[in-house]
Amino acid sequence: MIEHFFQCPHCWEEISMLLDPSVSQTYVEDCEVCCNPIKIEVKFEAGNLVVFQAESLEQ
Repeated sequence: MIEHFFQCPHCWEEISMLLDPSVSQTYVEDCEVCCNPIKIEVKFEAGNLVVFQAESLEQ
């Protein structure tokens, strides 16, 4: 597992997430600070993180 830090696109707080380098995926997760939904896109190639995007999902 790899710990990755990023800013929430809603509240701008820095949050951390554990990423599994064996899985590339897109999913929705709520911010642990403001509870708003964030679309997360994660892509790994050869175990290296090549894409990480955290986008706001407007409610």
